[in-house]
Amino acid sequence: MINAGEFRKGVTIELEGNVYNIIDFQHVKPGKGAAFVRTKLKNVINGGVVERTFNPTDKVERAHIETREMEYLYNDGTFYYFMDTESYEQLPLEHEQVEEALPYIKENTPCTIRFYKGSAFSVDPPNFVVLEVTATEPGARGDTATNVTKPATLETGYEIKVPLFINQGEKIRIDTRTGEYMERA
Repeated sequence: MINAGEFRKGVTIELEGNVYNIIDFQHVKPGKGAAFVRTKLKNVINGGVVERTFNPTDKVERAHIETREMEYLYNDGTFYYFMDTESYEQLPLEHEQVEEALPYIKENTPCTIRFYKGSAFSVDPPNFVVLEVTATEPGARGDTATNVTKPATLETGYEIKVPLFINQGEKIRIDTRTGEYMERA
């Protein structure tokens, strides 16, 4: 159990049968009346965000989230298979569970998978990945006066904006947290 007065960003709690991650909190002490804690909670299963206020003495159950490093193996059309790098056990996951990571992962990419009560609910790719550009327009020579970008399709099928000097067949580094081009690899 955890008191609402002890809330911090990143803490995971169970509330009304759902599991929430605290993404923002604020202790409010009005001039009149009792203090309270205003929170913004993200449902870890479906991604929904709710705002909720608590009395600082309210107790809520802390949720225990397990994380495991696993390697993406392949997709058979229905499931996406991940392998535990320690036990070599394979885990099939459905499209909805890996949807957010798909633009950044290819075969043999290490990922962090989160579990709640034994079932996987999210797949996080590494913070930076290197992917090959499979299709892009050639950049116009001399058009470097401003920070101009063009669309490029990566080997995973994801489309991203890249600088004009990037050509088809080059490998680029991408920040998966923002989905933006970082540099040539």
